[in-house]
Order: sequence, then structure tokens, then C-alpha cells
Amino acid sequence: MITCFIRYRIDPFQREAFQTYAENWGRIIPRCGGHLLGYFVPHEGSNDIAWGLIGFDSLAAYERYRTRLRGDEEGRANFAFAQDRRFILREERSFVAAVAGTFCQPPLREA
Repeated sequence: MITCFIRYRIDPFQREAFQTYAENWGRIIPRCGGHLLGYFVPHEGSNDIAWGLIGFDSLAAYERYRTRLRGDEEGRANFAFAQDRRFILREERSFVAAVAGTFCQPPLREA
């Protein structure tokens, strides 16, 4: 599996708008074929950095997802919402693969 790691620089005064945008993707991304790992908003520390993580079986699966997303009415409306409100100041995408034995490791139980 590969993960599309999206780093957003957001307007910190429009965090709630970004949160609405992210919640909308919670319906759209799975419908279009992406494995939504989650969106994350600032809690402590930097107040203008957020992330979205979406998993795919391959880059070919990602390309199929992008095609479906372009045809999705709700997806297009969500992109328009972000453009109209201008709460995303910058967006960067990287594609990463998890290192075996490190992903989703639960904490060890205390004795």
C-alpha cells in the first residue's frame, strides 16, 4: 500500500472551515476508491498546519481514484468550497510507503 500524504498550510482563523472540508472528504474519498486514513487539524504547536492521509493499493489505483473524483459532484463542490473560502494557503503531496513492522504498532502493556 502507498499513502498519499497531504500537508496543508491553512488560515488559522478558518480552522472550522477546513474541518468541514475534511469531514466532507470522509464521505467522498471512500466512495471514489481511496482508503481514508484520516485528516488531522492543529491541536497544539503550530496552528496553521493540517494533514490528510489516503491509502491506495498502487499508483494505478490512485489514478483511477483521481478519475472518479473528477466526476464526483460532491467532490467538485468540496474543491469549490475551499477555493471560495480560501482557507487552504498551500498544499503539498507526497507518496510514501510504510516501513514494515512500524505501522499501527500498539503500545506495550505495562506489567
